[in-house]
Amino acid sequence: MSTFSRNPAVEAGGVYPFVLMSQARDAARARGIDVIDFTLGEPQEETPAFIAETLIAALRAEPVSAYPSALGLAELRAAIADWVTLRTGARLDPDTQVIPTLGAKELVYSLASVLVDRDGGRDTVAIPTPSYPVYERGAVMAGARAQPVPLASGSALPSPEALDMLPWDRLALLWVTSPHNPTGTVVTAEEFERLARRCQEHGVVLASDEAYSELWFAGDAPGSVLGVPDLTNVVAVNTLSKRSSMPGYRSGFVAGDREIIALLKRLRPSMGTAPQTFVQRAAIAAWRDETHVVATRARYAAKREVMLPALEAAGLRRAGGDASFFLWMEVPGGDEAAFVAQWLERGVALAPGTAFGPGGEGHVRAALVPTLALCRQAASRLLG
Repeated sequence: MSTFSRNPAVEAGGVYPFVLMSQARDAARARGIDVIDFTLGEPQEETPAFIAETLIAALRAEPVSAYPSALGLAELRAAIADWVTLRTGARLDPDTQVIPTLGAKELVYSLASVLVDRDGGRDTVAIPTPSYPVYERGAVMAGARAQPVPLASGSALPSPEALDMLPWDRLALLWVTSPHNPTGTVVTAEEFERLARRCQEHGVVLASDEAYSELWFAGDAPGSVLGVPDLTNVVAVNTLSKRSSMPGYRSGFVAGDREIIALLKRLRPSMGTAPQTFVQRAAIAAWRDETHVVATRARYAAKREVMLPALEAAGLRRAGGDASFFLWMEVPGGDEAAFVAQWLERGVALAPGTAFGPGGEGHVRAALVPTLALCRQAASRLLG
């Protein structure tokens, strides 16, 4: 047996929940079951042709491949800043308030490592739950204490009472997600502003994961934390993966407080996580076009219209909001593991709510990522 040392946080984290779901799906397929997979939030729509063509042209224009700058192309930072203004009205300085990232996940995972100061007493990361598992995993690998904070019913935020109970003097970072994964609820502009003020009062960074900001199906477009009047201690993370059907391109951004962005700029040259230049050129084209986003949103709306009544017919009760491409459903009787296993055998793979931590019990999540044709097939199975 090898005798090298191991970081205990790796073992403590166990197997990533979606790896376990993929293994269960593959085992079912090996048994001959035709599985339609609604577990992983990975879009299966074609990337718009103009984006792919921009990438190809950029690749051909780069016969000598150079390392990309850790700060990203100035043109891409400007495109992101312009898009933020379009969506929120906020005006960002592209040189001091924006960094292109390798998708959103790498920044979500690494942000705690930049902010946690155990020796200085800031050793805790607050994570409203249920939630995307990477917030907790990144915190643990940073040596932090991951503090779960239960969401208020029907909200993307904890209740005021739950927030009051947080150890504010020990917090380094508070995550929020809007639209929320897995529930599809959103944070309002007023809630963002109140929470930003509270974090500022206590010297805590408020980080908002807004990966699903362009997918909503009722009411106004979701707001952004970047719309608060004072961005001190505030950052937002976003990505082209969902908005522009570009998960494999790995292109996103982090934006907000100048001092946090400056700290990230010091770290990132050591990490090597800048998107390739040709990917950044494609990203510029994507951020500067809204027509394809409208079409993408319409496709997800059509899938939602097919899948929601079918899931309800299978006995589930809708328990989430009207944004993101997720349907968060309550399981009758509360045994989500049995429900997931039952429907996997019938060819419909759903994510158990327990994969998203405390508060996920008794629920399942359906990611509306299969094509509309496959959603119709899955609906037929659910309807029996």
